[in-house]
Amino acid sequence: MLIVFGGLPGTGKTTIARPLARRLQAVHVRLDTIEQAMRSCDVLKGDVGPTGYVVAYGVAEDNLRVGRIVVADTVNPVQATRDAWLDVARRTGARAIEVEVISSDATGHRRRVKTRTADIEGHQLPTWQAVVDRHYETWDRSHIVVDTALLDVDEQVSALVSRLGS
Repeated sequence: MLIVFGGLPGTGKTTIARPLARRLQAVHVRLDTIEQAMRSCDVLKGDVGPTGYVVAYGVAEDNLRVGRIVVADTVNPVQATRDAWLDVARRTGARAIEVEVISSDATGHRRRVKTRTADIEGHQLPTWQAVVDRHYETWDRSHIVVDTALLDVDEQVSALVSRLGS
């Protein structure tokens, strides 16, 4: 199974993806970690463009091929990246489930973005203005929506596990 997360920065994707991966004994593929590792190597200092996504697709595909559940933790802002994840699932015969993480509490989302600290060495978190200005396309197909303003993390993970089983 490939569980593909998406959502604006600061909505709580990683906060939910990590414990979900632990609970499912899944591989957690986090785009921020991949991109920061690439920047740390002096190979790509600035915007890494689609390179991080391409690496993430490859890592996910390898793990799916050996029978692992994969939780892909990315902003996934455009249809092209979402479609590429589904292509990974198709190539490996895995079931794909898309999860969009939102926060219906704009004030809480803003506070989270402004007060959180990076958990990856050297990673520069986006400003609130960068989040607001970010290009993010509306999802055009059925997917699970998780609103982090409604339940705590444990409740969100339990609800997701229930939905994934059905």
